[in-house]
Amino acid sequence: MFTIDTLAIFYLISASLFILGLKGLTHPSTARRGNYFAMIGMVIAIAATLVNPAVQNYGLILAGLALGAVIGIIIAMKIDMKAMPQLVAAFHSLVGLTAVLVAIGTYTEHAAAGHVDGIMLVELGVGAFIGAVTFTGSLIAFGKLQAILSGNPVVFKGQHWLNLALGVASLVLIAQFYQQGGLMPLLLVTAIALALGILLIIPIGGADMPVVVSMLNSYSGWAAAATGFTLGNHALIVTGALVGFSGAILSFIMCRAMNRSFISVILGGFGGEDDEGSEAAHAANQGVKSAAVEDLAFMIENASKVIVIPGYGMAVAQAQHALKELTDILDEKEIEIKFAIHPVAGRMPGHMNVLLAEADIPYDHVAEMEEINPEFSTADVALVVGANDVTNPAAKTDKSSPIYGMPILDVEKAKFVFVIKRSMRPGYSGIDNLLYYRDNCSMVFGDAKEVCESLTNELKNS
Repeated sequence: MFTIDTLAIFYLISASLFILGLKGLTHPSTARRGNYFAMIGMVIAIAATLVNPAVQNYGLILAGLALGAVIGIIIAMKIDMKAMPQLVAAFHSLVGLTAVLVAIGTYTEHAAAGHVDGIMLVELGVGAFIGAVTFTGSLIAFGKLQAILSGNPVVFKGQHWLNLALGVASLVLIAQFYQQGGLMPLLLVTAIALALGILLIIPIGGADMPVVVSMLNSYSGWAAAATGFTLGNHALIVTGALVGFSGAILSFIMCRAMNRSFISVILGGFGGEDDEGSEAAHAANQGVKSAAVEDLAFMIENASKVIVIPGYGMAVAQAQHALKELTDILDEKEIEIKFAIHPVAGRMPGHMNVLLAEADIPYDHVAEMEEINPEFSTADVALVVGANDVTNPAAKTDKSSPIYGMPILDVEKAKFVFVIKRSMRPGYSGIDNLLYYRDNCSMVFGDAKEVCESLTNELKNS
């Protein structure tokens, strides 16, 4: 006989597997194993829930599982790796929407049966609030990442005071909901939270978007935990807390990597236009040097050490497989090659690591910023593939720059620097990159994948 105690044991096993899954995701070499642990844990949690004696009707549950499985498989098969950040944001929105619907549905069901107490009302109010903020905030993040919306900050006078007023109004309504019940206060809390989710994300500029994705990940965890309390499901509570805390910690790490406080990210406004009087604008008048693929191939052929700096441009062009071929060629020629990873390269944490792992680039060729920075001065060639802000010396030299103080990859210290880029357009932060005007830097204009493929062909024939 399947009892509640047995259910708790299975939930404990699944929670332990989720923890092992998170542990595995801390390094690319163990990430696949971590995913397997998490998948097994989720299968156990779903199976245990299905055999719970409280479940009386399996029709809608099985239909939802089947529909979700079909949609998930289709998305997983079709999604491009470069679109992974916006996919994550979209999934966060679904978690938030689920929390809202569960809160409203649970209240109407229990209110009709007369089984509503104060603790449940607080759980429902908080769950609906967090879920609604997560839902609309994630949709705005998706729109900015997908370029449906502008990546520039949207700010207006009195914005922070409006957010504060909405937050206070939500607290008042939750207190009223606790004291009196009623569907209207819950719906008003949800409506205000939906608006607040939009207002919190629109002033955040493109350069802070990796932190936003991580922050929304944390929100979705808390929304799931709130849903767990509402449904009395221990697995959801534990899983949501794991996601909530891990997302919060990751947000802190990302903010530290960008030398920005979490509060400054939430307040937003970063990523606007460059000041005409800044050092970047002054450097732009000096022009840049361009080079052909043949020039790049010649320099690499005569190098002893090459450091590749991947960025979002590599993801867009899907150039990681061409870089894998380049890695194999340089290994054959006994030319040392390493990949330098900045914590906020791309559009989400670990974006570059995932792409390089997808191309089967050996893990011992990949190094994080703190490890690789001292080696740039010993590199003959630094090859920047679609990276912008994470290589910008303005972070160290231009106090008027919005990225001033952000730790960067010390690319300019290499003997020669080549940047593969489609054009001179600025990066996601919207500011010019001083690296491009350094004497040791040359631009190789073109699609990253096509340039890297041409480069490998040149090296093969040399």
